[in-house]
Amino acid sequence: MAVRSRPIRVLVAKPGLDGHEMGAKLVARVLREAGMEVVYTGPRQTAEMVAAAALEEDVDVIGLSFLSGSHKEHCRQVLKHLAELGMDDVIVVAGGIIPQQDVPTLTEIGVHKVFGPDTTITDIIEYVEGAVDRSD
Repeated sequence: MAVRSRPIRVLVAKPGLDGHEMGAKLVARVLREAGMEVVYTGPRQTAEMVAAAALEEDVDVIGLSFLSGSHKEHCRQVLKHLAELGMDDVIVVAGGIIPQQDVPTLTEIGVHKVFGPDTTITDIIEYVEGAVDRSD
């Protein structure tokens, strides 16, 4: 594993109208504690706002948190805006309450990994670190 010139930069976002943010805040905190630089955008973000923040913050990873059932449409829109900004290399992951039957669709549209409620913090940290190392 190569030595990184800077910490992994992660944007945690809650697209859509879902205001339940405890899980997103927890993930942001543990990623910070693992040595990553984390920006949390807060709830009720549009896909365009998420992509713009990712560009401005020069992130390696975007974590999208969902509890409202709007994950497919919001992931599509975030990925579309990232592509328009030339940010196809950003790793996009999603987590929260996402039905298992929706995971293949999310993967097909470009989401790298989906974390369900049973995912451990260690699993998330290890995945992010490994995914960024593979993309360097």
